[in-house]
Amino acid sequence: MDLADGLLDHPYDVYRRLRDSAPVHRITGPDGTPAWLVTRYDDVRDALADPRLSLDKRHATAGTYKGFSLPPALDANLLNMDPPDHTRVRRLVGRAFTPRRVQGLRAPIRRTADALLDALGPHGSADLVAAYAAPLPITVICDLLGIPDQHRLDFRVWTDSLVAPDPARPEAGKGAVVAMLEYFTRLLRDKRAEPGDDLLSDLIAVRDDGDRLSEDELMSLAFLILFAGYENAVQLIGNSVLALLSHPDQLAALRRDPGLLPGAVEEFARYEGPALLAIRRFPVEDVTIGGVTVPAGETVWVSPAAANRDPARFPDPDRLDLGRDAGGHLTLGHGIHYCLGAPLARAETEIALAALLERFPDLALGDGELRWRRSLRARGLVALPVTY
Repeated sequence: MDLADGLLDHPYDVYRRLRDSAPVHRITGPDGTPAWLVTRYDDVRDALADPRLSLDKRHATAGTYKGFSLPPALDANLLNMDPPDHTRVRRLVGRAFTPRRVQGLRAPIRRTADALLDALGPHGSADLVAAYAAPLPITVICDLLGIPDQHRLDFRVWTDSLVAPDPARPEAGKGAVVAMLEYFTRLLRDKRAEPGDDLLSDLIAVRDDGDRLSEDELMSLAFLILFAGYENAVQLIGNSVLALLSHPDQLAALRRDPGLLPGAVEEFARYEGPALLAIRRFPVEDVTIGGVTVPAGETVWVSPAAANRDPARFPDPDRLDLGRDAGGHLTLGHGIHYCLGAPLARAETEIALAALLERFPDLALGDGELRWRRSLRARGLVALPVTY
């Protein structure tokens, strides 16, 4: 099957049929080349943690994977690494990107959320993606990295060009990569000359028994933190608001008991996460998944989105239930590649929703057809019209 066939428009219907028919499917991947798709919860969870499934593209059989091409200075990131390189880089990043740093961001996140809601005024209508779900995460990530205000709109344009490229402008993605590479080169130079109280300055300075991050690793990490941190949070916030407004009973329950919110964020992530696929993997040897043998070097796609709707793991999975124990969902990964920014994504979503619901007690969906982004990398709305 062609992976994009129906998946962008009706992902959970497609995933349901695939889960019901077989554990692993031979497909045409998003790059047009043959691949294997894994959709059942137990198989996806095992695959995410299986060291025989490499993230390193050098393990791909020649001619079987095209994928997304980045220059080496942006490609040396955790999404392309296996141990021991992954272990080393993640350890160094962990010394700078600490739980204490994330906790210290909660108050600034709330201030940013309140300022964005102030700009909306007390009543009216708006596109909540453009006015709130997008500017909040880009502000948080740029503050985290120490990126000046005047460059933040550029980053939104660049990431949009990479995640959901415009078929009419095929050169836009390459232009965005070049622009980001040039910008991060200048930014790292400036941070070395004048370090600030930000994560990027700390990553430049971090040491572990004399070990430090290389220039390419620093550039790639800055790119990954910006790209993944921004995109995932935009989709998760927007998808969560849509889920609430589409389920009045759950919205009413959350308004009655705001203490449900931390657990609700987990259910939102399970129910409508920010991506339809996890990053591709390549077996370093023949691997059996769900009784199917996948040859070494072929491309494997696993779908946390499909796994999170597997009734074998989550009863009545197509129902949004804020009282559900959604622990164990795979939206943020599993194993050694579990999302490094998971605490920040949770904090942003929780604070964004709390501020929004407190400010607008009569928030409702506005008129207009809801359009999803035409991307397997980012499951989110092009716009979210609301009234308040």
